[in-house]
Amino acid sequence: MILPIISCNLRYELKNIGVHPASVETFMNKSAIMPLKVLKVRTPAANIIKQEMLACGGDCAIHAGCVVCAQDHSDILLLGTKKHYRLLLQKMAMMPYFGLPKIREELQSFLEKAPLKTILADNRILEYDHVVVMGILNITPDSFYAGSRVGSLDEVINRAGQMLSEGAEILDIGGESTRPGSDSINPKEEMARIVPVVQALRKEYPQSILSIDTYHAETAKAALSSGADIINDISAMEYDEKMIDVIVKNNAPVILMHMRGTPKNMQQNTKYVNVVEEVTKYLDERAEFLRGHDFPKEKIILDPGIGFAKNTEQNLKLMQGLRAMTCSEYPVLLAASRKSTIGKVLGDIPPEARLAGTIATSCQAVYAGANMVRVHDVKENIQAIRMLEAILKCQ
Repeated sequence: MILPIISCNLRYELKNIGVHPASVETFMNKSAIMPLKVLKVRTPAANIIKQEMLACGGDCAIHAGCVVCAQDHSDILLLGTKKHYRLLLQKMAMMPYFGLPKIREELQSFLEKAPLKTILADNRILEYDHVVVMGILNITPDSFYAGSRVGSLDEVINRAGQMLSEGAEILDIGGESTRPGSDSINPKEEMARIVPVVQALRKEYPQSILSIDTYHAETAKAALSSGADIINDISAMEYDEKMIDVIVKNNAPVILMHMRGTPKNMQQNTKYVNVVEEVTKYLDERAEFLRGHDFPKEKIILDPGIGFAKNTEQNLKLMQGLRAMTCSEYPVLLAASRKSTIGKVLGDIPPEARLAGTIATSCQAVYAGANMVRVHDVKENIQAIRMLEAILKCQ
């Protein structure tokens, strides 16, 4: 009788058959091929890496023109286990040329990735040993999903309390609708909606973590002064040049989201060659820009921007390829709750009917290794996520 073993059970099976404890990690490092793509490698380096990977027992795909040096650069696709990559690192340590040291450094960083965490301004730490759920509070009259809108302050406090009791670890407060085609509002109007809510929630739920969905520096500054913890900027700090000063001065974590243009015109900017690669590269560049201002990586979170300057197929591709982003050194947030892609895939159903589809995207976030989801329906998504996590972690 032959039984296939899935990767998440391999450690248990090794122990179960009685292998020597010291051998477990050795077998684990040989257990799975991890395809890795390296962008724009100089042709000599690409040829060297290919030969060295073959010598290590792995493989490497490069542009056909590299063999005769007809290409200056080539993307390369590495095919190896952790064992192969560690052998490659040893070989590359003796090669200080053709940009190989930088590639080696990035590969080593990938293999030795430390557990992720987010440090708040008050030094509280948000850890990601499980998927963190962020509950949405829309203080707007025109959010795309009517069920998410809250009006009076009492209603906001009650809705927030319900979300926290259901397991939300972060509350994301938005004072401006950013649905496709929407107009920007005056920051003063946005502040008038958000600041009283932040003050009330900080008083009612002092240990809660409050995120503010804004791309206006003036709003971010007022919200942080009122007790907010995180700024969720859909423009990745490109819309308002003053945002970076607000973030750095307040030592506040920031969520950097991918978008092109503005909510008003973003759906006119949906041309990509490789949407997963382009979105991942953009967010990494924005994170590096922020770190260039002496901002620690433990305060940066990335969001691929589902529904922002992407069509349905591109949104699906991003969710399918989300692991490309979750392998970075930053936590990743998936925010797909009740969005139009779900409606279109399931037969043009309205936002009110998209809960089951939303839960499916939250499950994909778990499979892809995402660290956080932003949802309208906390209880239902948490139940699905925790059940899936329990299945995957069972040993």
